[in-house]
Amino acid sequence: MRWKINKGHYRDELGFIPQFLTSDDERSARDQIHEAYFHGGGWHSFTGFELDPETKTLTYPEDPPYRPIASAMLRDEEIIVYPYAWVVILQKDGTFDAARLD
Repeated sequence: MRWKINKGHYRDELGFIPQFLTSDDERSARDQIHEAYFHGGGWHSFTGFELDPETKTLTYPEDPPYRPIASAMLRDEEIIVYPYAWVVILQKDGTFDAARLD
């Protein structure tokens, strides 16, 4: 997988997240992360976020907006990493799942 790091950010900000995913595994990003992140409890969806489809800015009521640090494609899924270890898995149809991997 190839990670695109956004301007002003560094690969180190991704922590171990890139190691949780491989294109050699046919499972979804969520399933791969859930298994690989077992020490952190796996993937646990967090609801209430909104995602701007153009800018990929993530918002939650009463929180400041989160702008992407980096992103990568895993087949048809886009994995987007945000500050504070928030991660979004975005599907082609615009639906997404968010979790915190800290």
